[in-house]
Amino acid sequence: MKTAIVTDSNSGITQAQAKELGIFVLPMPFMIDGAEYFEDINLTQEQFYEKLKNDSDISTSQPTPESVMGLWDRILEEYDEIVHIPMSSGLSSSCETAMMLAEDYDGKVQVADNQRISTTQRQSAIDALTLAKKGMSAAQIRDILMRTKFDSTIYIMLDTLKYLKKGGRITPAAAALGTLLRLKPVLTIQGEKLDAFSKARTIKQAKSTMIAAITRDMAERFGDTTGENTRICVVHTENRAAAEELRDEIKAQFPKTGDIYIDCLSLSVSCHIGPGSLAVTAEKILEETK
Repeated sequence: MKTAIVTDSNSGITQAQAKELGIFVLPMPFMIDGAEYFEDINLTQEQFYEKLKNDSDISTSQPTPESVMGLWDRILEEYDEIVHIPMSSGLSSSCETAMMLAEDYDGKVQVADNQRISTTQRQSAIDALTLAKKGMSAAQIRDILMRTKFDSTIYIMLDTLKYLKKGGRITPAAAALGTLLRLKPVLTIQGEKLDAFSKARTIKQAKSTMIAAITRDMAERFGDTTGENTRICVVHTENRAAAEELRDEIKAQFPKTGDIYIDCLSLSVSCHIGPGSLAVTAEKILEETK
């Protein structure tokens, strides 16, 4: 059986990277000032942040059923089955839509709602491809991804409260107070949604909070105190230099971990938190891929 792996651009996988990896990536749509754009098709990271800073009206959307099924149909002309890995169902309804559409494909399309986003979603797609190359079926790969769906963690430090206020996620009064106190909030994504985690007064304190949080999750949830069985990534929004500095700090604390991948945070999350953010993601390495 030839099994194809499909994900969306929330994974951070660009169209060019997708071709190199052998993974299919569905571009996520955005409405910006009344016009439709597609991530990494006619909307670059640089263009997105320019529009964000200019206070454009930006809203996220989901791929149309026609675009999803069109991609699947083209793939199934060459492959026998598909594993489709959308962004977490807690963050977008695109997952629910994909699961509904897959019902018409007689099991040839297996949708894995494994609660991932950004680099954790990226790695799920890469892991799925590894399992497919080992000869596993789409259903077997889906089952493994679902069984391990909570073996990941994400912490995000915000540089500004402006975009949380703009999106209605915090009140104007709370945003004003946080700005006055120069707070650097740390948010978390544990599968289903973006939640508050802690408040820091400095960037240094926020970074220490995130590192301490993933250290605890690794030990208590992944059973890993050295980093040998955990994949750690650093993600950012227009903050590459700070991301590299954070990577070096984490590497010094966990010298036994593998290479720490750095990437840009997917635009669907970035539009809610704005530029200047830093994030740390960690996930337990799948036994089946070793």
